[in-house]
Amino acid sequence: MRQPFILLFLASVSLAQTADWDRFRGPNGTGLAPDDAAYPVEIGPGQSEVWSVDFPAGMSSPVLSATHLFLTGVEDEKLYTYAVERASGEVSWKREAPRPRKTKFHAKNHPAAASAAVDGDRVVVFFDEYGLLAYDHAGKELWKLPLGPFDNIYGMAASPILVDGVCVLPCDQQTKSFVIAVDAKTGEPLWRRARPQAISGHCTPIVHRPAQGPPQVLLPGSFRLDAYALDSGESVWWIDGLPSEMKSVPVLLDGVLWTHGYASPLNDQGNQVELPTFEDVIAEHDTSGDGAISAKEMPNRAVARYFQWLDSNANKSLDAEEWALTRAMFASVNSAMAIKIGGAGDLSENILWHSYRSIPQLPSPLVVADTYYLLSDSGGLLATLSPTTGERTAKTRLEQASDNYFTAPVAGGGHVYLLSENGFLSVLEAGGELTPVHSASFEAPCYATPTLARGHVYLRTMERLYCFGRE
Repeated sequence: MRQPFILLFLASVSLAQTADWDRFRGPNGTGLAPDDAAYPVEIGPGQSEVWSVDFPAGMSSPVLSATHLFLTGVEDEKLYTYAVERASGEVSWKREAPRPRKTKFHAKNHPAAASAAVDGDRVVVFFDEYGLLAYDHAGKELWKLPLGPFDNIYGMAASPILVDGVCVLPCDQQTKSFVIAVDAKTGEPLWRRARPQAISGHCTPIVHRPAQGPPQVLLPGSFRLDAYALDSGESVWWIDGLPSEMKSVPVLLDGVLWTHGYASPLNDQGNQVELPTFEDVIAEHDTSGDGAISAKEMPNRAVARYFQWLDSNANKSLDAEEWALTRAMFASVNSAMAIKIGGAGDLSENILWHSYRSIPQLPSPLVVADTYYLLSDSGGLLATLSPTTGERTAKTRLEQASDNYFTAPVAGGGHVYLLSENGFLSVLEAGGELTPVHSASFEAPCYATPTLARGHVYLRTMERLYCFGRE
């Protein structure tokens, strides 16, 4: 059994949560180490290595129990879940998942993209090409639940979470998005809620535990964030006004939630496109007379470049419903925001501030040492904000790591770890200068977010798995 801990500054996390990194981005998705251990700073191939091993390709991030890491990967066109010993890097067991279909993934996505979720009794994994599976810690299959096929244009990438014996999985896609809750012991569905506004998102949810009532699952999506009651799936409260595409994991600390979203350059503040109503666009641009709008009939050529994302049913034309969504998408604004949570109903007025510059699409927020880190998807651009006011406090380009970033920033032992697509690692002093105190190159593609626990950093490339420590 893993030992419980109390993370004093993380008021919304269950006191029963275990001390290890038991889901994507660790304790409640914050990206913060679950302890005050000293973590190695000078890490890289041959530096502070405890062990490193060749490992099958995959983009899921390491998730921990007391003794093992759990990951997913692909070998010989087969989907696997792996249990790896934390002490040595040896694979204790691997289990194959069914693969009844092949998904056409975005070039930067992968069949093994979602990270596992772990509690004291089980490991739960999700594959786009099958659904959910659960194993005990010895590798015995407990249950499996087929889901899909999905129509997310990127392929699915959100990870499941485990909360009080319930597995929750968001399934946002082009149409018919939903979130599902499953009994983690049996795999039986408990509830399923439609998310009609959500399109092509990848957000992994987090948990809020109010003073009264059941835990709430907080899940951002297109234009809206919902707080679902864990026991019923009811949307207890919601926030409108989010960007149209949400992929990062929100952060909740001391009753304040931070989140950000980015859709396209046309959604940068000041670039919004005002499109005509469906009736007006049909009257003026429907040259074919079929009552719909094709790509050639689009009134704005900049918007037309996104037609494949707008044509949700892939019939090569936009109907009234798709056009309404198109108008909403291009009226939305890329932004970061802070929200004071608590209450019921529409809490959109609880937004404390917005920030509109340097908004990432994929790298999630990191709030540590009174600093909100915004890591851009490209160019090695890094900005910081005051988490209290949203005011920008610094900005830089990581000159030695001016690369694309798909992983999320994490922090532990007073330092921040940033890992780029091509394997450039930058280590910064948390809350300090943005000039790295250490840099290293892993010379391999990296899409998995590093994991921190008990003074060790676990890092996965597309070729190897590493454990770093101070000893």
